[in-house]
This record gives sequence, structure tokens and C-alpha cells, in this order.
Amino acid sequence: MNKFLFKQIDNTGLSLFRVVFGLLITLEAFGAIATGWVRRVFVDPDFTFNFIGFDFLQVLIGEGMYLYFVLMGILGIFVMLGYKYRIAMFSYAILWTTVYLMQKTSYNNHYYLMVLLCWIMAFLPVNRRYSLDVKFNPSLKSIAVSQWVKWTLVIQVGIVFMFGSIAKWYPDWIHGTAPGVLLQSKSHYYLIGDLLQQNWAHYTLAYFGIIFDLIVIPMLLYKKTRLLGFYLSLFFHLFNSIVFQVGIFPYMSIAFALFFFTSETIQKRFKLKKEIYIKNEWVYPKHNLNIPIGIFLLYFVIQLGLPLRHWAIKDDVLWTEEGHRMSWRMMLRSKKGVLKIYTLNQETGEKSRYDYKKMLSSKQKRSVATKPDLMWQLAQKIKEQEKKAGNDVKVFFNSKVSVNGGPYFQFTNDTIDIASLDWNPIKHSNWLFSSPKDYHRK
Repeated sequence: MNKFLFKQIDNTGLSLFRVVFGLLITLEAFGAIATGWVRRVFVDPDFTFNFIGFDFLQVLIGEGMYLYFVLMGILGIFVMLGYKYRIAMFSYAILWTTVYLMQKTSYNNHYYLMVLLCWIMAFLPVNRRYSLDVKFNPSLKSIAVSQWVKWTLVIQVGIVFMFGSIAKWYPDWIHGTAPGVLLQSKSHYYLIGDLLQQNWAHYTLAYFGIIFDLIVIPMLLYKKTRLLGFYLSLFFHLFNSIVFQVGIFPYMSIAFALFFFTSETIQKRFKLKKEIYIKNEWVYPKHNLNIPIGIFLLYFVIQLGLPLRHWAIKDDVLWTEEGHRMSWRMMLRSKKGVLKIYTLNQETGEKSRYDYKKMLSSKQKRSVATKPDLMWQLAQKIKEQEKKAGNDVKVFFNSKVSVNGGPYFQFTNDTIDIASLDWNPIKHSNWLFSSPKDYHRK
């Protein structure tokens, strides 16, 4: 394994990926301000649904988040230019991870992927070419890098696409129902809006999505299919960008091609100075390799385990949402919920409807109706607020959920006081009703 990991390869593609990655995370930071995302998610709401256990991050929400994202944008520019790269990348990784943990209402798989890539990139020597660090310190320059650097990124990306395909192997996707629901809101699109409403378009998207996610990385790895794989990737990700408007993820996915093409091809296409590492040698670190290799293997065991953890939790993840996040379940389904909340005053015995909507933003209202962990967190908030007002209450949630345009079914047991329960992230919440047999059918 050591011989494979520490073989030296040319670093043209990896160095250019740093440039593109820096540009994309810069756009992500400044774009979040320009599009109003920061305002909607962190400034307007009274509180955010942070990842459970990270409640202390609530102190960061508010108008100061504008400066927070400006700082991230500046750090992104530093990463792109390769200036003080290691400090800039570590700092961005910390700040973006904090953003990710601060809120779940606008959860997106590419936010999670950015967390992973930021931390991976922080440890990689990808600033030794095409960077200001090299300009100011020429001794830092190197046109070669150990092969483990490339394969760390390739394996991570491969895991994303593999599980993205596997997650789609369920009836609503295979029958074209889920893609049809996702495309319903695109009927107003110029030229393609009507086409996207056709059944053949739904089936095409369904099966192309399954097959593409499964084979694109093997195609890019194999020389004879690499160019075709790239063109398919270009089409697929530009289609997703135009139709679904999913931020920087499509362009980051296109940039992954830099890991696979030869340095000769990349330098020719980008009109770079021809300077290619051609030696056949290995460079082994002087320190003991057992610990770093152990960390390397443990990281990928976790990455393989997280998308599979829902199989250890009772019921269907599509219904319960338990094990959904950090599992590459991308653009997979549409869920709607109708929620009513009641409180029972334990002193007076009075049960009344609770107006929870005054506490939440419009996005939070939609999310809390279908996601159990958000419900539990809201129940704690309600109990806490009522306690401050001198009331000792029980909190009951009555939620009905529709999956992929299907009928509404009872989701929560409205006789259980959710506020009195502890949250266990690896166990099924018994206050959720079991998934109906036909809940995924129209």
C-alpha cells in the first residue's frame, strides 16, 4: 500500500482544482449575501435549527453574519490565489463547518460536501504550483505530489456519486413519480418548461440520474471512456444547474474532471507552460506511517458507514428522515406536511392550540412539518418559552405528511409529549407512526 500511496505524480490537475475550488467557495460566500440567503437563514429568524448538541452557535446569528460571510469570501480568494494557503483553507473550513452546524432548515448535500472537501483540501499540498505562495517563496515549488493526494479526492467523490445512485433505487424514482414532482414547478421555464412536464422526460431523468451517478467515476478513470464521461458530466451538471439551480455543486462536479485527465491534456487545454513530472519515484515520509494511514482508512470507513446507517434504524428513511442527512440522498423526493401543535397546562389541565408559526420563518415552517429532529427542537423551545411565562406544559405535535405528491398520512403520535423526551440520533423515535404501505404512491 505504501508504494501505491507515495508514488509521485504530476500535480497540474490538483493545483488547478485548488484554483477552481477557491473560486467556487468565494462565490458561495459572497453569493449567499447577494441572493439574500444569509438574511433569510441567519438574520431574519429569531433562532435557527442547529444540529442537536450545537445550541451554543445560536449566539452567532444576526446581522454580524454578513461580515462573517465577507470574511469567508476573502479567505476563498486567498485559497484561489494560493496565498497563505494553509491558514486560509483551515480558516474557511472552520467557518463553513460552523455555518453548516448552525442550521438545518436549508440543508443541502453540497453544503456537507463542502465541509468535507474544505477539511481534505486543508491537509493537501496543492499550493506548490500556480500560487502566490510559490511566487513569494520559490523553494516551496514542486511539480509532483504523492499519489494519495489524488486518490483521497477521487475516493471521496466516488462515494458521493455511488450513494447518490443507490439512494434513487426506490419505487417513486424508478416509476418516474419523484422526478415528475420535482419538475412540476419548472413549467414556466422558457423553451424547456413544457418538455419537462412530459412523462418521457421524467423517465429519462430518473434512469439517466441512476446510471450516470453509478458509472461516471469509472468512465473518467478509464482512458477509453474518459472523454465521453466528461461530456456526459458536462451535460448532466449544466442541466441540473439550469433546471434545479443548486448553486455551485454542478460546477464543482465538473471541476472534478481535473483529477482524471492527464497533465499534458490539461496544460494544452488551459494553455499553460509545458512542465510535466515524468520521473518514476517514490517519496516516503520520515515519520511513522501507521497513524496517518490509520486515520485515512478510518475516515473512509465512516464515509461508507454514514450513508448506510439508516438500515440500522427502524422503518424507511424516506418516511422518517432518520439517517437522511450526510447520506448523499440528493434531489430524491418532495415532502409536504401539515402541522398542528397543542400544549397542555399541567396545572390547569387546559389543552389549547399553540400558534407556533409566529416563532418561525416561512422556510422553517415548511421544514418543521416533516422533519422529526426539528419537531423535537421546536418542542423544547416551546416548553422553554412557556416555562419563562410561568407555565408548565406538555407539547403535542399532530403532523400529516405527503411524499412525492401522494396522499397525506398521519406522521406523529399526537398523544405523546415530545418535549419530555430525550433525543437519540441513532435510534428510531417511537412517537413517529410507521410508514403506510402505500405512502409513496400517487
